[in-house]
Amino acid sequence: MGRLIIEQHVTADGFAAGPNGELDWIDGSVSEPGPMVDEALAELEHADAILLGATTYRLFIAYWPTALDDPLAAPINRLPKHIVSQTLPEARWGDHTPATVESGDPAATADRLKQTYDRDIIVWGSLQLASALLEAGKVDEARLRVAPVAIGQGIPLWDLDYGPMPLTLRSATPLSTGQVTLIYDVTR
Repeated sequence: MGRLIIEQHVTADGFAAGPNGELDWIDGSVSEPGPMVDEALAELEHADAILLGATTYRLFIAYWPTALDDPLAAPINRLPKHIVSQTLPEARWGDHTPATVESGDPAATADRLKQTYDRDIIVWGSLQLASALLEAGKVDEARLRVAPVAIGQGIPLWDLDYGPMPLTLRSATPLSTGQVTLIYDVTR
């Protein structure tokens, strides 16, 4: 049975994007050879699939299918992708195998994918989807890539409607680039 992992870049003050969705605070070390990419490549070796919301899919499709020089492109383009959307009729992925549009309930989709795949299913970005899956108790692990920047205001990491959710810190890895990767087990 696969594990569902949500992964997000986040500012030190807890925002996933600027007030209008800006990601200009994410520096180039996320896709340049070095510690952040090495860490991501190692994690992708344990992944069987990628799950995205429609907004993040639109961001990804504009870059990944043609980002041949990016060291992360090959595994991202190779892995099966599932896009949660009620409006997308299809989810092309450039010259690569198209993604599968998942129009059903996100929690039921997560359950089915966890039964389908044996290893990790990674949710990148996709803030609404990640929040819904957290609320439904479907997330096994949260990976936060904390950037050494505070932006003061923006879109919060998760928009959740529940009380405190305990997380168990599994690792905290500071990188020479200034980022810190925090990996939490999600306690249910």
